[in-house]
Amino acid sequence: MKSAQPPLKHGRAWRIWLRTPLLWTSGLLLAAIFGMTSLRPLFAAWYPQLDRPVYMQDSFWSLTLAHLLIVSVSSAAAVLIGLLAGIGVTRRAGHEFRSLVETVVAAGQTFPPVAVLAIAAPLMGYGTRPALIALTLYGLLPILQGTIAGIESVPRAAREIAQGLGMSPRQILLRVELPLAAPVIVGGIRTSVIINLGTAAIASTVGAKTLGSPIIIGLSGFNTAYVIQGAVIVALLAIVTDLAFDQLARYLSRWQQNLTAVTRTILFSSATSR
Repeated sequence: MKSAQPPLKHGRAWRIWLRTPLLWTSGLLLAAIFGMTSLRPLFAAWYPQLDRPVYMQDSFWSLTLAHLLIVSVSSAAAVLIGLLAGIGVTRRAGHEFRSLVETVVAAGQTFPPVAVLAIAAPLMGYGTRPALIALTLYGLLPILQGTIAGIESVPRAAREIAQGLGMSPRQILLRVELPLAAPVIVGGIRTSVIINLGTAAIASTVGAKTLGSPIIIGLSGFNTAYVIQGAVIVALLAIVTDLAFDQLARYLSRWQQNLTAVTRTILFSSATSR
């Protein structure tokens, strides 16, 4: 019996690995980043006419880090602006500006990022700065919509009871509205980040170092192998990020349910005691 335990444990570990997509997709992503150069014979067989079938100008690891840096900074700016704007238009003083804010932010996303880069690059210089502006504008709408929808989904009774307990508007926002709206807000952030992960590839057209570099060079030089290599890593990166947000959303959903139950118990017990 003791000799049969290690295979069982080994098989159980494999089942856990396969049932957790985030683990094996992360493994695939790391294998693609660090093992792409090992696939040179494969790409050479697929494209024998190419002298350089594998992108070697920069390491895929450095490109991935640069790509993630641009997406992280632009997404952080979009989250800050989108959250503040969403909170502002859901307040009584800012409600009349809601349609204006939504129209302006929606226009920012409908404006093509390539056009933003074309306008910003001559004014700000080539590099990452024009890309940050384009990605920030492009990622605002999902966050704004998620913030508004999340705050509006908070039960009116929770606000009324909080007001009855003497909470200030700021306390209601921080202790009641934002915690209960967190899953919906995170859903908007998730959409924004995934969009920016794919869109950031075009930042290489203005000289920014991203995973779009092999794609742009491959397209301009008719090197399909480069395009495939860059696109595969971008796709895996987006999948891993989406799965990570999915895990976060599940955690927040369970946390919200517990918070809602505790909040209702405390608020109603306090209200009845008065």
